[in-house]
Amino acid sequence: FAPVNNTTEVKSVEMHHEALSEALPGDNVGFNVKNVSVKDIRRGNVCGDSKSDPPQEAAQFTSQVIILNHPGQISAGYSPVIDCHTAHIACKFAELK
Repeated sequence: FAPVNNTTEVKSVEMHHEALSEALPGDNVGFNVKNVSVKDIRRGNVCGDSKSDPPQEAAQFTSQVIILNHPGQISAGYSPVIDCHTAHIACKFAELK
């Protein structure tokens, strides 16, 4: 799990509390892991294959943002709170194009 660098092994992949041998695109699945407490996993953590392609924290990223309503002017250096998937975090606009 990134960005905390917890590593573990997946015990099972499940859909509606039934084990799956394979998950397909569009399946809403959960998974059970060995020796990791619920307290060790936080909202926004990312899981991945730690051996071949481990997830890493991004120092910066490029995005397309649509602002529906804002009372003031937005410029480089503005720090809005961004909701991305389950994360809720302040980001700083470095550059506007």
